[in-house]
Amino acid sequence: MLNKLKLQNLYWKQTGNRGESLAVDYLKRLNYRVIKRNYTIRGGEIDLIASDGDVLVFVEVKTRYSHEFGLPEESLSYFKLQALQRTAQIYLKMTNQSDKLCRFDLVAVDFSNNKDDPEIRHIKNII
Repeated sequence: MLNKLKLQNLYWKQTGNRGESLAVDYLKRLNYRVIKRNYTIRGGEIDLIASDGDVLVFVEVKTRYSHEFGLPEESLSYFKLQALQRTAQIYLKMTNQSDKLCRFDLVAVDFSNNKDDPEIRHIKNII
């Protein structure tokens, strides 16, 4: 049972990393500047921190290979949004950017129709 859990966690990690890499490429094509990947503190993580012109963007990336449990964007919970906001506030304070204009975006990476060429949906201002 333990080996099965380790394999499942490895699969989820690999899926998340692949989705984040595709999200980085997607955002760069839109002229975003990616500042940080996987900013982590106790109690929270931000997948990507980027700038869109003068705006600092905190990006949550959700990746799915099937719709068995819904669309990627449907998996973003209220509690995750709260943790994202708290983590962003700490990032802003730690980097002396508390006065910076910022927003929260979601990039959904959906492999359900094509395992080699996913559909990417970008939703701005999720909070």
